[in-house]
Amino acid sequence: MRAVVQRVDGASVVVVTGSGTETVGGFTGEGLCVLVGVTHEDTREQAERLARKLWSIRLLEGERSCSEADAPLLVISQFTLYGDARKGRRPTWNAAAPGPVAEPLVDAVVAGLRALGAHVETGRFGADMRVSLTNHGPFTVVLDI
Repeated sequence: MRAVVQRVDGASVVVVTGSGTETVGGFTGEGLCVLVGVTHEDTREQAERLARKLWSIRLLEGERSCSEADAPLLVISQFTLYGDARKGRRPTWNAAAPGPVAEPLVDAVVAGLRALGAHVETGRFGADMRVSLTNHGPFTVVLDI
């Protein structure tokens, strides 16, 4: 399981539909925007570990965690984190887990965060999304669990 974590001063996600757009998640102020990728071998235990790491990692201003700052998180599924573009001109997605495997694990990350007391906003799995954020720093880290 892989997560790209950005310290932000606000983030939102909009889903594009046939009839327009719909804002499905977001927050203002300090927090984390998290893109989560799932591969074939990932497990529910890894999802729970990732949730604990996201809640406790000290990435916010003053080396605080979301748990210490009561800061929100925006969690969005991102299969392209397992894209491989080493050969040719088109990336392959072979390492990315298919939706029926990935969706429950991304949901487990969100559920794990909420069980820890986090305020979590989300995107919509498999939707055409537009993510907006103000990266604070810029500050971005990659977590592999």
